[in-house]
Amino acid sequence: MKKWIYLIALASFAMACSSGQRALEKGDYISAIEKAANRLSNDSDNKKAKRVIKEGYPLAIQYYQEEIDMALSGNDPLKWSNTLDVMYRVNHLSEEIRRIPAARKLVSSLKIYTSELEDVKKRAAEEHYQAGLQLLERGSREDAREAYFQFRQVDDLISSYKDVVSKIDEAKELATLNVILETIPLPSRRYQLSSEFFYEQLINRMKQSFPNSGFVSFYTPDEAEDNGLKYPDMVVRMEFYDFFIGKPLHFENVEKLSRVVERNVEVKVSRDSTRIEKRQERLNGKIKIITDEVSSQGTLNVRIEEFQTQRTILNEQVPGEFIWRNQYGVFVGDEGVLTDQQIHILNNRAVPPPAPQDLFVEFTQPIFEQLTSRLTNYFKKYN
Repeated sequence: MKKWIYLIALASFAMACSSGQRALEKGDYISAIEKAANRLSNDSDNKKAKRVIKEGYPLAIQYYQEEIDMALSGNDPLKWSNTLDVMYRVNHLSEEIRRIPAARKLVSSLKIYTSELEDVKKRAAEEHYQAGLQLLERGSREDAREAYFQFRQVDDLISSYKDVVSKIDEAKELATLNVILETIPLPSRRYQLSSEFFYEQLINRMKQSFPNSGFVSFYTPDEAEDNGLKYPDMVVRMEFYDFFIGKPLHFENVEKLSRVVERNVEVKVSRDSTRIEKRQERLNGKIKIITDEVSSQGTLNVRIEEFQTQRTILNEQVPGEFIWRNQYGVFVGDEGVLTDQQIHILNNRAVPPPAPQDLFVEFTQPIFEQLTSRLTNYFKKYN
């Protein structure tokens, strides 16, 4: 382990001390200038790093100027945005050199965009704004989603540009899939059961998995009504059925136990002396283990429908089962023959089975994990 740590540290040090020559030969001007400047900050007389700065910076400025010229002469609808990106790169390179005195001495004139940036930012913001408007006009949820990101780009460039704040909200609303989680009360004539706890946990889990920053929103029917959501996109209907609790079962198992152990025994050798000898001894006992069981089973039906067409998109059954089991027992004999598990069982006592509601709660736990996983995997494609 120490050897690997040493090698990793050595490699990291070597990278930090690189002059940037290889990066320059590959045309990676950003990496080349960064490495050379860092090297000069530790070794101001490093010849390789100096050469990279002297040769690389003019080449970089020439290359990026050509990139700007080609971008502005082309027909890319986001040419000003691309130009702005290049300007930021140039300013970054110049700042890397400016902050290191040994590197600054090697460059007679630094290229830094200042006043030009404001004009280019405005043009780039307008590009993204127009792109967002065009996407909104197409009307699809996917286009509205792309429009949302275009408008966010505008706001990042120039805060509150035109009516971009309202356009962000408009695009977000059109891009968001609104889903109602509808729960059907548990029909049970035999038991007094409530499934509200299950649905509350489910709704909270889905809202955590799909926060407001995304493009899928979940509502209960009451929440939809409070928010004025009359026309959701989808409805998830969930219903428990076929839930039943089996008859209590009682099992008894009697087992004879036997075990050979080795014990230290004090043996008298003479009138005044003794010694310790190891002798084998067989231990015996009898244990009766009593097992009480109650099983509960049922199924949750999950159906996803399009609200407008009422077309069923998904219809699945999620089965569940929970078996309550309690073991206790009685024992006679030498306790040294017992295993840890048998001792644990003997420490238990007879208790009545859980109430139907408690069995129902336990029965829903594996269903909850399966259901949230399936719903998350289904809706994440819209997020």
